[in-house]
Amino acid sequence: MKKLILFAAITVFGVATTSAQTAKKVVKKETTATKVETPKVDGAGMVFENETIDYGTIPHNAEGSREFVFVNNGTKPLTIESTQGSCGCTVPSKPEGAIAPGAKGTIGVKYDTARPGAFTKTVTVKSNAIGQETKVLTIKGTVLPAPATESATPVKS
Repeated sequence: MKKLILFAAITVFGVATTSAQTAKKVVKKETTATKVETPKVDGAGMVFENETIDYGTIPHNAEGSREFVFVNNGTKPLTIESTQGSCGCTVPSKPEGAIAPGAKGTIGVKYDTARPGAFTKTVTVKSNAIGQETKVLTIKGTVLPAPATESATPVKS
């Protein structure tokens, strides 16, 4: 009887181990990334890699510069006419000149990280892109408070 129970346990363990290895192979196949082609437009086009940049939690007075990367998916040159931040603490920059079809460009943005607390700001981009002459991009994050500094004058007792 003990031999029968031992044989049954080994069989169940072997089947379970084999099934677990098969399931892992299936999971790996499902996670394989496929490249998505950017649709072409007739005229100038603009497709961003990310329309939101999350700064996360950053220290007070940290580097606040980031870039939105885009591709001209059109058949004609793309011209960025203007970029406008939603407040004075968000300063965007635009590429000079036209972006050729298929070429990449960047919209720079600098947030004033001297302002502690959570933030969500926008950058409005105006261009000659067909169907999206005005595009709104978002930055967000949290700036930690300034570290406490020691008193400049010693306390007398």
